Amino acid sequence: MIRVFAALVLMLPFPALAHHPSGGLPPASLWEGIASGIAHPILGLDHLAFLLAAGLLLSAAPRALIAFLGAALGGALLHRAGWGLGPVEVVVAASVIVAGAVLVVAGRARPAAALLIPAFALAGLFHGHALAEAAVASPALVFAGYLAMLTVMQTGIALGAMVVARCITGALPFRAAGFAAMAIGIVFLAA
Repeated sequence: MIRVFAALVLMLPFPALAHHPSGGLPPASLWEGIASGIAHPILGLDHLAFLLAAGLLLSAAPRALIAFLGAALGGALLHRAGWGLGPVEVVVAASVIVAGAVLVVAGRARPAAALLIPAFALAGLFHGHALAEAAVASPALVFAGYLAMLTVMQTGIALGAMVVARCITGALPFRAAGFAAMAIGIVFLAA
């Protein structure tokens, strides 16, 4: 499992660290919005690390994923409306570090859903705000297409990690994934 995760991380596009496929330009058509929504959570290594860590953490508390996704939509809409949330990228990087640290400490055990739901809602607010940056200047229909596909992709990635988490035995793979997430979060925090 650790080798598979390491291989996947090494295949990601490190030099560009792109957050969407249109080279920094906002999507101009519905198709570009949809394509950007599909690609963004995969190309944004910090967001991908968080979604994978979240899926591993949330295998016992799927309602926290719903809280994350709902808050992410809220954060995106706040950004679209012109409401800033302060140092969004710092909070996103910190959330990756915290999710990784929880995996390292907890191993296979899971924190209570009562703790995970508000924590993931808060993280979702900031992740959504940050992710909206890719399409915030796009026309409303393009922005809606972007958000729809972004939500589908985030859900798929997190659910995939949740399925994998249920198949893993032992704490070591969870802790290894936690250390990897922490390392990625630290890199983005330092950037």
